[in-house]
Amino acid sequence: MLPIKYLVVLFAVGTFACDKCYGPRNDAAHVRHVRRAQPGAQEATVAPRAPLEWGQLNFLHTTDTHGWLEGHMRHKAGNLGVDLLLIDTGDLHDGNGLSDASTPNGAISNLIFENVDYDLLSIGNHELYVSEVAYETFNQFSKVYGDRYVTSNVQIINPATGQFEYIGSQYRYFTTDHGLRIMAFGVLYDFTGNSNVSRVIKTKDLVKQSWFLDAVKYPQPIDLFLVIGHNPIRPSVSSSTFGTLYSTIRGLRPNIPIQTFGGHTHIRDFVVYDTISTGLESGRYCETLGWASMSGINSSTFRGNQKPRGVPNPSQKAIKVSNTTSIGATQNSTSGPSSLVYSRRYLDWNRLTFSYHAVGSQDHTFDYHSGQRVTNDITQARKQLNLTTLYGCAPETYCQSCKPFLADGNIFNLIQTALAATVVNESRADIPRLIIVNTGHIRFDLVKGPFTFDDSFIVSPFDDAFEFIPNVPYNIASQVLGILNAGAFQKRSVDTEIRDLDTRDFNFNAPLIPIDACTAPDDQMKKDSGPTLHRRTKHLTRSPLHRRAPALNPGYVTTDDFGTNGDDTPHSAIPFYPQPNDLQANASFPVSGLPETVDLVFLDFIGANYVIPALAKAGGNYTQQDISYYVDKEFTTNSYLPAYAKKYWQANVPSCPVGQGVGYDN
Repeated sequence: MLPIKYLVVLFAVGTFACDKCYGPRNDAAHVRHVRRAQPGAQEATVAPRAPLEWGQLNFLHTTDTHGWLEGHMRHKAGNLGVDLLLIDTGDLHDGNGLSDASTPNGAISNLIFENVDYDLLSIGNHELYVSEVAYETFNQFSKVYGDRYVTSNVQIINPATGQFEYIGSQYRYFTTDHGLRIMAFGVLYDFTGNSNVSRVIKTKDLVKQSWFLDAVKYPQPIDLFLVIGHNPIRPSVSSSTFGTLYSTIRGLRPNIPIQTFGGHTHIRDFVVYDTISTGLESGRYCETLGWASMSGINSSTFRGNQKPRGVPNPSQKAIKVSNTTSIGATQNSTSGPSSLVYSRRYLDWNRLTFSYHAVGSQDHTFDYHSGQRVTNDITQARKQLNLTTLYGCAPETYCQSCKPFLADGNIFNLIQTALAATVVNESRADIPRLIIVNTGHIRFDLVKGPFTFDDSFIVSPFDDAFEFIPNVPYNIASQVLGILNAGAFQKRSVDTEIRDLDTRDFNFNAPLIPIDACTAPDDQMKKDSGPTLHRRTKHLTRSPLHRRAPALNPGYVTTDDFGTNGDDTPHSAIPFYPQPNDLQANASFPVSGLPETVDLVFLDFIGANYVIPALAKAGGNYTQQDISYYVDKEFTTNSYLPAYAKKYWQANVPSCPVGQGVGYDN
């Protein structure tokens, strides 16, 4: 997982280096990565398996970067006489200090993100939870990209008129540098958790709207439909609406290729819809940069190379070759044979990967001044936001899913301990308590080594407060966890009568401890004053690196509709174990026996909508009026791990021993 700085280098300017403050962060997925292009960063050691296959039309895809920000490839595409499009499919924040420690969320990271010269972008659900963030997206971010920011089914109330209007453009019809004519849509899945200043038009309604049908039947020639969105690409996924979009477009335009790019499910995936339609999804958190290429597009205006020389070319027909889940679309539904061929690749997000694939695209150096400037912007922003503030030294690596629930090394084992130790109402400290939290508040693994202010966002970015009902009979309270875990997954949503999300829910708080020598920011830097950040420029270059072949690192081992050869860097597989909806910590229980009553503590996120109904099922008679805060509402799910680290992880501070990452033995 890396922040997003490297893209400037690859696509427009210089190194868009992904930034992490401390410790080895392995180059494979599911492992916290090193800061890839910040000064002193540790390099990845495993190089890609082979050069990329370049076709008539090529794509680089990012999604679900969640604030992990920290162009050689355009130059290479120009030399080869082919087109290269850069695409992002949303969720730019909520998961990293660079995006989440500012007010509003993304105020600083978006300025850095804007250095990337994207061709098409779409909105994510995390841009819509909080009205303040939604308006920042509408008033600032969407204006930077103009008609390239496509939000076909997302609208917002314009404060100037009081009327709903599209946050971005409804569609984009454009011609590539080499003459391909493309119609593009950007469609968010049917999200319902947005604040009341925005609305998401359901896809089943979108495809019936006259403007959409007119765009599909556009009177000007269309060589390719490009459908992007924060939306799972595999139609068999319950939240995906790509099946509806595909069926509508294919029904009206049966012989025009459709290429989709999705997101939201945080996985690597490639889907074959029919012989001229495929889709790509490119992971999460800047662990993955997606690559797709295609040749054989029939166009009377294309003036480039179908098969660029000196590089491998795509050769695979759009035919499903692996036994993946049914995609919900009809294979081979187009008429006649297809001349289209494809390739796809999932690139590990690190400097070695990008240098390797940029070979031949630069004159003398991989780092241009513009890229170094962006790196400096990020370094200064990190200092200003105090992201390197050290809370303690994590004694081992704790993963979300690589170990069975509550086993040694499973992060929820640590969470149980930390909750019991830190979520304490001092006036009721001796009263037994059950503390129930949803496992979804943990967003990533915690790696052995320094645990910093930045890490607190990475592991648990949300700011859910602790509520409670006092003196609940134990025989009733003890049933709640089982009832919750037998029920539906608890969704984070604002369309409830309980409360609206605000910036507090996504943590915009200062560090819990003062700045120390580990941080060493300029004394004049203030959190409320924005750093001097630079917007897009257009220069690029890079130098080649030699391949090395050490042992494989743990990470993604992907199977998709094209088989098992999609991972650009080979990995050893990391085990995956399912985790429950919720977990429970017990504290202040008697030495022997069970208490008669307990304080039932839970997150405000799940209290009224989930805990109260669970208590009713267990035989309790409670309402929302029985709920109050257990501790100060400013002490949240983003607070308890830093508090625990300050008290129990002080050994070896400030020189924390570091681990190898997830998938390795501690």
